[in-house]
Amino acid sequence: MKREKRFPKAAFTALIIIILASTFAGLIAPYSPDLMDSSAVNLPPGGGHLLGTDSMGRDLLTMLLYGGRYSIAIGFISALISTAIAVIYGVVSGIAPRVVDDLLMRFSELLLSIPSILLIIFLQALWGNPSWLSLSVIIGITGWPNISKIVRSEVRQIGESDYILAARTMEGGFWYVLRRHLLPNFISSIMFMVVTNIGQAMITESTLSFLGLGLPLTTVSWGSLLSMSQEVLLTGCWWLILIPGVVLIVTLVCVTELGEYVRKKNNRMHSNL
Repeated sequence: MKREKRFPKAAFTALIIIILASTFAGLIAPYSPDLMDSSAVNLPPGGGHLLGTDSMGRDLLTMLLYGGRYSIAIGFISALISTAIAVIYGVVSGIAPRVVDDLLMRFSELLLSIPSILLIIFLQALWGNPSWLSLSVIIGITGWPNISKIVRSEVRQIGESDYILAARTMEGGFWYVLRRHLLPNFISSIMFMVVTNIGQAMITESTLSFLGLGLPLTTVSWGSLLSMSQEVLLTGCWWLILIPGVVLIVTLVCVTELGEYVRKKNNRMHSNL
């Protein structure tokens, strides 16, 4: 028998610590996020600045703590938005007539054929000045097609069950059937994709910031810290790219571990049915 994957306690604990540290940054951070000390420019880790400073004299530890708020918020909010859209879209496609189902699936496949980063840049240009809220919404409304296909597949499998037909026969509305019968049956199947979308949204925000298309300079995130890589190459201040990169990678690894655990647990549940 295959060895059962244990709950990743270390990954869960590390992720909780990172989230709590970012949430309570105002209590933990040694300096104000707006403080720029011209006498402490590009200082290496140590002394009064545990993780060093950047070219504007800002404390790196402070920026990591406050920046985590935006990066994590973008990840979770965009995942919630994409999941909500995917569930409604997938359920409608799953219970719709074959012609409507085909049209909806062709539309989702069309969106999947477009590079998501290009679609996000286009929508952000229509939105206007970028902010953490605009990035959360735009990443969310472009990240649902994959999950919707999973939801649609699950609905197709259970949509002809007797209890579903009975609920619809007794004039059960769309939202009633979705909430009471459909959602509880496929929620475990999409949890892996939801967790994965959190990490993917954080990567997307970092990529946009690296390209200079992300959050404005006045809003610090892990992505905006990584965008200073060109400065690192010119000044040799390795801590400005290494430390934020390690924090982001550790967070993504923790999210991936939790997603992998959810996926394998869901597979075991289906194999036991």
